[in-house]
Amino acid sequence: ILLLGSLIILVLGFKELGGWDEMMRVCGAVTVNDYGDTMTNLIRSNDDANFPWLGALIGSAIIGFWYWCTDQFIVQRVLSGKNEMEARRGTIFGAYLKLTPVFLFLIPGMVAFAMQKHGITVNGETFTMSSADAAFPTLVAKLLPAGFKGLVVCGILAALMSSLASLFNSSAMLFTIDFYKKYRPKASEKTLLYVGRVATVVVVVLGILWIPVMKSVGSVLYNYLQDVQSVLAPGIAAAFLLGICSKKATPKGGMWGLIAGFIIGITRLGAKVYYTSGATFSDSWFKYLFYDTNWLFFCGGMLLFCMLVIVVVSRFTKPAPAEQIVGLTFGSTTDEQKAVTRASWNKWDVIHSAIIILITVVFYWYFW
Repeated sequence: ILLLGSLIILVLGFKELGGWDEMMRVCGAVTVNDYGDTMTNLIRSNDDANFPWLGALIGSAIIGFWYWCTDQFIVQRVLSGKNEMEARRGTIFGAYLKLTPVFLFLIPGMVAFAMQKHGITVNGETFTMSSADAAFPTLVAKLLPAGFKGLVVCGILAALMSSLASLFNSSAMLFTIDFYKKYRPKASEKTLLYVGRVATVVVVVLGILWIPVMKSVGSVLYNYLQDVQSVLAPGIAAAFLLGICSKKATPKGGMWGLIAGFIIGITRLGAKVYYTSGATFSDSWFKYLFYDTNWLFFCGGMLLFCMLVIVVVSRFTKPAPAEQIVGLTFGSTTDEQKAVTRASWNKWDVIHSAIIILITVVFYWYFW
């Protein structure tokens, strides 16, 4: 429903605006930094304050690995596959779907910007947006006919409810199984269910209390999400990467890597709130490191630091028993497990993966 609605919005938006070329002309004429980059440039100067190309390459890879490969919100869906083949093909299909936000958010946003820039009148009203976050809802409200407008709004609400339900389920399960049950192993199923419900309520309350912090970190929702994810991702990504790639990483090493990532992340968020309070602050190494440093480069540096912590701590702590990590790292995979994995994919998995990569490369080439 969302994809169909977005497609109709694109068609109607281009009709009002005058086509794709007019959108590219309007957006391409707006510079976003002092180095000649415009709104249509994804690859920007490395001195760009928000999205330097090298920082985007490093930071996006880290955030992407953390979210798509380690986040319980996503992983629980992969684990629901009947076997490795279905799990893999489910993720490949998910990758195809992940290409669609270009048409859900990016291009409709550019259309909305160009329409506002031109002052185009839709149904007797001049097209205006209250903020960047309001681009898609404004297009839905202004362009879609009444019946289909309600259908798309229902689709948005259904997607939101589904995402929240998965989020709450993941949070409740992680707390109940990984924390509560660990210290109360004899707890009954009824007790665990009750604890899970309480955990869900706590997560909702904490989310509401976090809203003022969101406003301090970023005025645009996308910028806030990227800022927060850039400090959440490195510690977890470091622990998983070293945990999967090396048998030498120890449990203590992984734990201290996660703790280091948490401390640095909280410090960075605290600095963002503190230095955006409106007061005047003198320059210092702390301000430069935890506030002035570009968020993408900070994400990359934080990953390296967390990996260093894991390596150093692992050097002086006891490794996990060999039988405990069988099949959990590349080096500890048995021949039988390798054979099962190899039998679970064929040329079509490779072909579809190549198609997805090709589409991505072409997209970046066009908007270079």
